[in-house]
Amino acid sequence: MFGLGMPELIVIFLVILLLFGGKNLPGIAKGIGKGIKEFKKEVKDIKEDVDSLEESIKIDSDTQKS
Repeated sequence: MFGLGMPELIVIFLVILLLFGGKNLPGIAKGIGKGIKEFKKEVKDIKEDVDSLEESIKIDSDTQKS
């Protein structure tokens, strides 16, 4: 996973714990989770738009060949 091993992940987690404290971590994790969910949703929407555009271009080119 991104070239990070377990020791590196533990160090990153400890630094985050020291910076933000234990009380704030659940809120931060929730915010990150929501952000990732929104990002995935937007990527899916864009992919669907591109796929439909490719399909309409394919249909247009097929009708012009006939």
